[in-house]
Amino acid sequence: MQVTMRGIDKAFGPVRVLDGVHFNIDGGEIHALMGENGAGKSTLMKILCGVYQPDRGDILVDGKPVQIRSTVDAERAGIAIIHQELNLIPQLSVMENMFLGREPSRFGVVDRKAMHAQARKWLDMVGAQRIDPHREAGLLSIGQQQLVEIAKALSLDARVLVMDEPTAALTNHEIDNLFDIMLAMKARGVALVYVSHRMEEIFRICDKVSVLRDGKFVGERVVAETSFEDIVRLMVGRELGQRFPKRNHEPGEVRLSVSGLADDGNVSGITFDVRAGEVLGIAGLMGAGRSEILRTLFGVNRKTAGTVALDGKIVDARDATGAIAAGIGFVTEDRKSQGLVLGMSVRENATLVHLDNYARLGVVDETAERNAVDQLIKQLRIRTRDAELDVKSLSGGNQQKVVFAKWLASPPKVLLLDEPTRGVDVGGKAEIYTIVNQLAAQGVAIVMVSSELPEVLAMSDRILVMHQGRQNGIFPAAGATQEQIMTAATGGDVGNAVAAA
Repeated sequence: MQVTMRGIDKAFGPVRVLDGVHFNIDGGEIHALMGENGAGKSTLMKILCGVYQPDRGDILVDGKPVQIRSTVDAERAGIAIIHQELNLIPQLSVMENMFLGREPSRFGVVDRKAMHAQARKWLDMVGAQRIDPHREAGLLSIGQQQLVEIAKALSLDARVLVMDEPTAALTNHEIDNLFDIMLAMKARGVALVYVSHRMEEIFRICDKVSVLRDGKFVGERVVAETSFEDIVRLMVGRELGQRFPKRNHEPGEVRLSVSGLADDGNVSGITFDVRAGEVLGIAGLMGAGRSEILRTLFGVNRKTAGTVALDGKIVDARDATGAIAAGIGFVTEDRKSQGLVLGMSVRENATLVHLDNYARLGVVDETAERNAVDQLIKQLRIRTRDAELDVKSLSGGNQQKVVFAKWLASPPKVLLLDEPTRGVDVGGKAEIYTIVNQLAAQGVAIVMVSSELPEVLAMSDRILVMHQGRQNGIFPAAGATQEQIMTAATGGDVGNAVAAA
């Protein structure tokens, strides 16, 4: 099956998102679609899958023009999509989500036994044997929900499958399993469109890459015949410079001291120090307790044991308000439900945490607030028409930058980062890395959870590795390898030298 998109235009009000875009994919091909946040990748794929209709342009399937006016039309044409933002209904079970609107029936009644069997088949195929088809989707972790979305798409038996950031919340093992599934589908002649910001994955799994910049098609390359630098140049229109900028300062005195930290059953015995200006990375497999450490420090999870001290003074943050008052900030993993108020503007979200900074006698100085937000938008290169645009209208990566912006106007003493570059393009990542370094240079102690091992190794001074709710060593980042970290993450013996704090 061959799909061609030709001369696609799309505008939302006065903002032109796509301008004469061309895209082509053949059966038996894994084709990456790349570009900076806001370049139009997700919009183009939503047009292909019937979520949006183009203002102009044609879609051809095997050389014949087709009209895709809805997701139903797309499914009938053999096209399915796994969206970047998860679309499961939290109150429904896993299997009800997977077969919503196409439930197997018998004598006019939903056949729940058959639904369970089919859900089990597709979940097993994506390595989700531990997910119960009867479990409420809202009770699953982000990574588990992602696997359910993938299983749902596979169950449609699509001939073209669009994957929009499918590995953003998966562990390395789950990614390996997904890639095996993709290669098997490719061998069956399925065309796969792979939208991702993870350059290593593009070079590992994809055959071709097409690049959009500012809503325009700027080039297609055979992956085996191109380079990281060439793709980045197409994406951003300039040389990126250092992928991971280096810090040139020495950490100071201990700022955050954690001893014997435990919560309600997720983590226990967590002990570490972070100095002013230091970045402590936290690595480990999904479910190992990485995020739970941050949530407990921020008062979201209940602390059941241990002590937390900030600049030598004991802190007992029982909720987010207490943590913020103590000088702790938190960039959450799930921006959609935890990091943003989607119905509010970019400005309102960016100043929500420290709105009192812009108030005089209880009245907000709107000019000062707007000036501060405009500076943050410029500093983080947030692609938005203006600061009054609803944050829900931004691309996923730009939403993540707004989450980050909340803590930049008045930097905390300690900043907790949970997957801070998830869904952010390569240019945006470099900007966030620079901001992290700038905050560290100002004396902020940073604790960063990341699933991307190159990111952890390059951005951290030391790396704490989690395994099944407990720490299994603290590595000095200098000289550490991905193999050593994965050994510790899977419970292996890391040795005295590697385990030393």
